[in-house]
This record gives sequence, structure tokens and C-alpha cells, in this order.
Amino acid sequence: MAGNQRVYKARIKSTQSLKKMFRAQELIAASRIGKARARVTASEPYAKAITRAVSAVATHSDVSHPLTSERPDVPRVAVLLIASDRGMAGAYSASAIREAERLVERLQAEGKAVDLYVSGRRAVAYYQFRGREVVRSWTGQSDAPRPEVAEDIADTLLEAFLAETDERRVGELHVVYTQFVNMVTQRPRVIRMLPLEIVDGVTPAGETSAALPLYDFEPSPEAVLDALLPRYVRSRIYSCLLQAAASELASRQRAMHTATDNAEDLIRMYTRLANQARQGEITQEISEIVSGADALAAS
Repeated sequence: MAGNQRVYKARIKSTQSLKKMFRAQELIAASRIGKARARVTASEPYAKAITRAVSAVATHSDVSHPLTSERPDVPRVAVLLIASDRGMAGAYSASAIREAERLVERLQAEGKAVDLYVSGRRAVAYYQFRGREVVRSWTGQSDAPRPEVAEDIADTLLEAFLAETDERRVGELHVVYTQFVNMVTQRPRVIRMLPLEIVDGVTPAGETSAALPLYDFEPSPEAVLDALLPRYVRSRIYSCLLQAAASELASRQRAMHTATDNAEDLIRMYTRLANQARQGEITQEISEIVSGADALAAS
């Protein structure tokens, strides 16, 4: 009994330490989620404005641009997966990776080769463990991405899309990220970013826009597209990174809150078991004393 009591006390102590860590992670995530949501909100006006501008140029001109032209003759596609750098976020990274795997399987079934580009240590570790090649990875800022990182990712992917040789040239760019809906719902999402698709007033972001006015483009539609499209891609990738960061923090806060509650339940259970073991030990000692006294009286 004494041995059991020591085991339960040790488990109570270790669980209390885990509870403190879970609670600290929950508070950290809660303190950062407000800033992450504010960044998402602040980025929306610019993203909508540049989307409208790109839509206007593509709708009101007959310009053929490399970023808007379909490439059925290029069998290689690029997939950018955005996951987290750290764990303790529930199924956040696993859901994004699972969505990316479904996309890769679908693309390979269509006879296309897939180049993987990965953001987040969890996704990097996933592919390294399975011995699968990753063309380029970015780590260290999944919960607070900077514009410089988004620009680096966008430039790398644009370079692959606009490459002149066929060795690493890709005909499509797909992005897998987690869309932040609210504090309870975060939804893995797949978008095809390149080549851009604009059909009957629908913007490249997939939103139906109002009727656009007539435009004059200076110095020319080609020059306007050359200037706007790279900025549009950088803006979309940065928006995906911000959405993913807010989703990661929301998932971590919820997961750590659940882990804290579970730790409290374990502490209560181990405390009850320890008390039962202590009561059993006291009862056994009393029984031994009474038995000894009876034996002495009988002798």
C-alpha cells in the first residue's frame, strides 16, 4: 500500500507540472490570437483592392500574360503547404497535411508530377520521416509571419512558374492552408493560385464582384499586369500565412484548454486513489496492532 501511495503522489506531482505548462501555453496563445486576427483584418483591404485591380485589367483587356495562361503542356505542378512550427495545437498541422496529401494524390492521378514547397517544421518533419523530397522549406515564423517571408515564398514560386527550362518549371501553383473562420472553426483549404482564373466578373480570389467600370491603362495593359500580378501573388500568399497563423493560435488555445481540464481530472483521480491507498495502509496497520495485542493477551 505504501508503494502505491508513493506512485500516486509522484503521478500527481508530474501531472501538476504538465498542467502548469498547458495553462501557460493556453495563456500565450490567447494573448497572441488578438494580434493575429487584427493582422488578418488589416490585410483584407489591400488584398481586395489589388484583386479588383487585377480583375479589372484581365477583364477589360485582351492581354495574354504568362501568369494568366493555361499550360497543359507542362506536367509539373507546385504545391505549397502551410503548417505549424510547433505542436500542442491539436489536429491543426495534421489536418493541413492530410488535405495536402489528398491534393497530391489527385494531381498524380491526373498524370502530373508534384514539387512540394513547405512552410512549418511539422510538415518538414512529416516529409523527412517518409523520405520524400521537399524543394524548399521555410520555418520559424508560423504563428507570426512577416511580409519578408511571404515575399521570399512568392518570389521562389514565381521563379519556378516563370522558369525557362523544363527541369523545375511548373504549370500550376496550389496552396494548402488553414482558413480562420472563428475561434471554434478553422477549415483546411486548397486554392489554385496560378495561373489566375477570371471568368465573367469573378475575381481571382473566387469572389463575385459588382460590375466594373471602364478603365484606361497607362502606360499599357501589359505593363500594368507585369507590375500588379507579382504583387497580387505576394499579397495572396501573405494572406494565407496570416490566416494559417490565426488558425494555429486558435487551435493551440483550444487544445491547451482541453489538456488543462484533462490534467485537473487526472489530479483528482490520483488524489482519490492516493487517499484510498493511505486509508488501506492505516487499516492494515490497525489490524496488525490488534492482532499483536490479541496474541499477547492469549499468551
